[in-house]
Amino acid sequence: LESEGKSIVVVERDGQALGVVAVSDTLKPNAAEAVAKLTKLGLEVAMLTGDNRRTAEAVARQAGLDRILADVLPAEKADAVKKLQEEYGVVAMVGDGINDAAALAQANVGIAIGTGTDIAIESAGLTLVRGDLDGLVAAVRLSHATFAKIKQNLFWAFGYNVLAIPLAVFGLLHPLIAEAAMAASSINVVANSLRLRKFRP
Repeated sequence: LESEGKSIVVVERDGQALGVVAVSDTLKPNAAEAVAKLTKLGLEVAMLTGDNRRTAEAVARQAGLDRILADVLPAEKADAVKKLQEEYGVVAMVGDGINDAAALAQANVGIAIGTGTDIAIESAGLTLVRGDLDGLVAAVRLSHATFAKIKQNLFWAFGYNVLAIPLAVFGLLHPLIAEAAMAASSINVVANSLRLRKFRP
């Protein structure tokens, strides 16, 4: 049962086993697809779970994950995120349960599943309202697009200032033209940023 991704509860009385109950979470339908897309975006994706290693490995196979941190107690999840931060620097954590709250708060980016618990949503910086993992991929792509715009804006603003201000200081450029260049720089930054409104994941 564990090799099928199920967690086991043994029912016993007076030290004698009476039966076994298998419990399992259903993997989100697009989990494997989301993992593949995130990996393609250059992210290292890992699973952090309180399940035993055998169960975790079975679930990880279905999701297409290579790295597994299993047998992690609820109180240890935040420490596990700290260790990942020491290894990778920036860590995003996706979770939906009460046990994930501390780890979500510890992560550089805590991402809650909107269909999860209120405390997980409160602890996270970002919530996927519909609970759809495609939203996670879209959020990563949007953050990449936003960061690209920031770099473009800095490049153009820096370029305008480096060229126009020294020329105006040395009298090689009329101050009104330098001022117009500064205004054009601001307009360019705003216009370039507004292009993000056309973003489609």
